[in-house]
Amino acid sequence: MFLNPPEVPESVYPMEVQYSCSGPLMVHVQVLVSFDTGSTVTIFHRWWPCLPGPDRIRPVLLHFPDWLVYHPDWIIDQSSWVLSCLLRSWVGSSASVEPGRSPLASAVVAMKVQNPLTRPFKQHLLCPSWNTEIRWKVFGDRWQCLKEDETPSLLSSLYGSSGEHFGITKSLHPFRNEMLEGLRIRAVSYPWCAFTVWVLLEQPCRDRLCGLFHHIDSKENYATPTVFLTRSGQLHVQLQGVGGLSSAFLSPFSLPVGLWLYIYIYAVLSRFNIAVMLDDTDGYFVIGGGKYVRGIEGFYGPVIYHRTRIPSTDLVMNRLMPSLLQAGCLGDNRAYYALCVRVIQAWLLSLLAARKDYRLALLRLGHLHHVGDQTVPPDPDLSYAYYSNIAKQTSTDRLNPSSQQTFVESVLLNDEETLNAQTNTNDDLFHWLKLQARNGVADAEQAIARMLFWGQQGVTSDIQTAVRHYERGATRLQDPVSMYDYAIVLLTGQGVPKDVPRAITFLKKAIEQGFTPAITALGWYYEQYERNYKRAAELWEQADHLGNPDAAMNLGVLHSQGLYPGQVKAYKYFLKSAQRGHINGGIELAEIWSRGISGYVPRRPSDAVLWVKWASEQNGYLGTVLRKGLNAYLQGNWFMAMIYYLMSSECGFKAAQFNVAFLCEHSPCAVLCEKFAFGAFNVLFCSALVKMGDLLYEKHTEGQGDLSAAAEMYKEAALKNNPQGWYSLGLLVQEGQRLPATVLSQLNLLQHYFSDKHTLLTTLYQRYVSFKHSSSDEAHLPCTLALLATHLQSLQSFGNSSIKVCNTFFKNYIHYTLGVGYIISSQSFQPGKYNTILVFTINTLKEL
Repeated sequence: MFLNPPEVPESVYPMEVQYSCSGPLMVHVQVLVSFDTGSTVTIFHRWWPCLPGPDRIRPVLLHFPDWLVYHPDWIIDQSSWVLSCLLRSWVGSSASVEPGRSPLASAVVAMKVQNPLTRPFKQHLLCPSWNTEIRWKVFGDRWQCLKEDETPSLLSSLYGSSGEHFGITKSLHPFRNEMLEGLRIRAVSYPWCAFTVWVLLEQPCRDRLCGLFHHIDSKENYATPTVFLTRSGQLHVQLQGVGGLSSAFLSPFSLPVGLWLYIYIYAVLSRFNIAVMLDDTDGYFVIGGGKYVRGIEGFYGPVIYHRTRIPSTDLVMNRLMPSLLQAGCLGDNRAYYALCVRVIQAWLLSLLAARKDYRLALLRLGHLHHVGDQTVPPDPDLSYAYYSNIAKQTSTDRLNPSSQQTFVESVLLNDEETLNAQTNTNDDLFHWLKLQARNGVADAEQAIARMLFWGQQGVTSDIQTAVRHYERGATRLQDPVSMYDYAIVLLTGQGVPKDVPRAITFLKKAIEQGFTPAITALGWYYEQYERNYKRAAELWEQADHLGNPDAAMNLGVLHSQGLYPGQVKAYKYFLKSAQRGHINGGIELAEIWSRGISGYVPRRPSDAVLWVKWASEQNGYLGTVLRKGLNAYLQGNWFMAMIYYLMSSECGFKAAQFNVAFLCEHSPCAVLCEKFAFGAFNVLFCSALVKMGDLLYEKHTEGQGDLSAAAEMYKEAALKNNPQGWYSLGLLVQEGQRLPATVLSQLNLLQHYFSDKHTLLTTLYQRYVSFKHSSSDEAHLPCTLALLATHLQSLQSFGNSSIKVCNTFFKNYIHYTLGVGYIISSQSFQPGKYNTILVFTINTLKEL
């Protein structure tokens, strides 16, 4: 027995043990510690032989580890949470670390374990280093548990489901806390959890089963839980058993149409006659339609998964669904999209339009959930659900061109060169191209055909006329590009009757002239018409080696569909195709990144959104809105230009956002400039970054803003080698402002933080001038001129002797400097700012 057992663990504790034996045995003393993770460890164990005789007393010096005795500090790490500490002893026949089933004698004492933060600090006999002491003083006492996703919100917003193969994909990760993760793993074969789903059906299910909420495991099988909707409106609930076998049952009730419904799904082991398995980290969950099933036609509200508990019914029902706007059926989805300027109303009306597959509404909601706003947090999975829908429509729309579609062109209203290239069939530029084409210039023939076929550069789409230009370039000029384009329209029958034999003739002629896309098209012929997949694959592999995006895309499809099995190899081809600019390649790559390939490709939802966003923004219906805005601007109707650009900027198209800011700044309604410049700054246009910096600097001069925010904008533009960014930073220094150390650090100029103004100015301007690979020579002039002015000012401060020595050098430079003055003043980017430095330079030269 223990004569003086400790009440709490101490670093060193002298204890006495009284014992006696009837024969030669072993006496054991042991200390066990159990943690909240479920594990148990032995921290102390002593044993000694016991011979027959009277009672004896033996002193035992107990040693407890520091992490169990003392407060965590800069040496003692914080341990896992200790649930219990037991001191035990037994008499046995061996030196085993565990007592036998029937020990001859035993004793157990439970010690009280203090909370780690209430234990005493240990007085260490050594001093911490300076940096260790500072870190401990700043961060050491801030104990906080890691945030765990015990009640993840799979959908926190509203989602309009169009009844197609589009939905929201979500995956969950293991708990970081060992105790929670241990409980989760042990509960895989007897889950204790709940799912709550808000849903509103607009139409009954049109298929045998429609996806409501389902779980796909890593083997691409349906897992627990999987909930479908039947044609009769009943819920089909499917569960996966321990042996991999699945069971299902139908609900005794049917879901009504036109009402918000709250579906509460919870797993209680005793209610099922099978051993249900639920590993929520295996595979992914899908809300709505997915790869294997169409979704419902209606709307989803919040979807919540309670991973570790089943909430009471009272608690669930007391959480009221937010009230929804009941909008009437207006008949035209465009009205839903453009009806209201109020944020919440616009969002709800966009949901109604997106539910009916209106393209701009899908784009708007995809963008909204991609970047988020004051009322809606970013959600890449929800954003992907909308973008993937419009991306698939974009792929289909490009195969069926119409007068309602226009090629998407990213035209900035401050880009004079691109604006001057806009034309129409009655414009001088178009007539000049026609003349060049009649004179046998192949590039002119290609340009006219491309403008007419796709509706580019302001020319209205006219496929029949475009085909005639393709034919003339192919037959009269023997141009391989025109031969390829003409062969494609002959194969597809766009604007001309199908003529496959003639198309193949032109494709082979184009191949003879080394035109790579024709090789891919010939492979497509062998696949579609000859069913010769081997020959098609050979041609596509040949074209793929030459860098053709269509070839990589087609090879990816072959592998993904099983003709040449290999999902991983298909992924590699889709990746190559997307990186080469193929829209369908980007869509397929995004789909793989959205759900992943178990064991090979992890889920990358944020990257998947970027690819489907890029593909969606090539939609011809968006191009029509952009073209209307550009035409209105060129015709001087800025109000209508603003309307069209606002519609497309709400879709997240960055050129439209910049153009809205440009129109606001240069129109009488300039009060809106800051708002839209901020929107354009968020998509990282260099011009918008500089403009946003100017606005922040103006606020600073008025005593309302922070100079560091303006410097941050200029720095971002400078990092993109934009001359205005470098110049604006120099202007801040010129005016006596000190640039923040963080800005200089990211520009690799931190060593000049304490330098004089001349040194920092010279370094800033020289840094940009040294970039030979960046923008045009004209863009170098302002910084070059500013650098000259800085040198001249420095020379002036040294006195007349220095100026006389440099007089010969600057005599020729003066003529150059004055000569570029008009060029700089006529630039499209902020001439007023550069005129300031120009006047300063000229005045300095006059003084010399």
